[in-house]
Amino acid sequence: MIRTEKLTKRFGDNPAVDGLTLEVGSGEVFGFLGPNGAGKTTTIRMLAGLIAPTAGTAWIGDLKLGQQDDAIRSRVGILTESPGLYDRLGVARNLEFFAALYDVEDIPGQVEKYLRMLGLWERRHDPAGTLSKGMRQKLAIARALLHEPAVLFLDEPTSALDPEAARLVREFLSTLKHEGRTIFLCTHNLDEADRLCDRIAVFNTRLLALDTPTALRRKLYGRAVVFHLGQIDPRFARRLEDFDFVHGVQVMDNKLVVTLDSPETQNPSLVRALVEAGADVQFVGEIRRTLEDVYLQLVERSGSPEVA
Repeated sequence: MIRTEKLTKRFGDNPAVDGLTLEVGSGEVFGFLGPNGAGKTTTIRMLAGLIAPTAGTAWIGDLKLGQQDDAIRSRVGILTESPGLYDRLGVARNLEFFAALYDVEDIPGQVEKYLRMLGLWERRHDPAGTLSKGMRQKLAIARALLHEPAVLFLDEPTSALDPEAARLVREFLSTLKHEGRTIFLCTHNLDEADRLCDRIAVFNTRLLALDTPTALRRKLYGRAVVFHLGQIDPRFARRLEDFDFVHGVQVMDNKLVVTLDSPETQNPSLVRALVEAGADVQFVGEIRRTLEDVYLQLVERSGSPEVA
């Protein structure tokens, strides 16, 4: 659904986006993560046909950026970090205005549909400026969806929202995901990205890594299992190091932290070996790295060419 080839944007001599190449499948929720100033918003604006790239190109479906920009804009929805609503217009009137710009056929029907879906129907006559920040964000999402776009670009959709409002927005995004829409999500909320996204790209002017959250954790850290023992003995660590599939053993108090590939299949052999060596195995657990761990390591190493 979205494909880029060496997409580049420079402002003067400064690259904001440097040779971005990626593909996002139809119906995928794709997370685009990076620090402030990484070029995420610039990428969204290029893909939505709002600004022209300096080099490279992209496609939204079968529409090519730079050649069919009007058609691209009609097929995508975009939510910017600052919604830009008309505060003195009513909630429904805001949507009616933008629906007319998109040539929506059944404007009253579409306005009612999304206001009801987002719990704003009872506020339809209220000026947009009287809404809470969470309600304004939901109204902006409704505006992005009025013309039923195949692709939805979301730039920090839960930024600065209180926990309840953020949860409501995330629940709605989950609903859209199950409808099969392609969602390109920029967010600093890594827990949100972990829960919502099928794959994520970590980006800092250039692409640093691209995969599922689980695969990225395993690539960077492997899988680490903790064996909690009654007491520690140097023989226990040496015994586990004899296994070819064990990549490392670390002793911590009365625990052995073992790095390996497949705990589900390999743990039983390790437990048997420890018991045979005289260890009192109390219980076994796995250390689960967070997406934040992955993100911070990639961004900190972003100067290293082997990361890309």
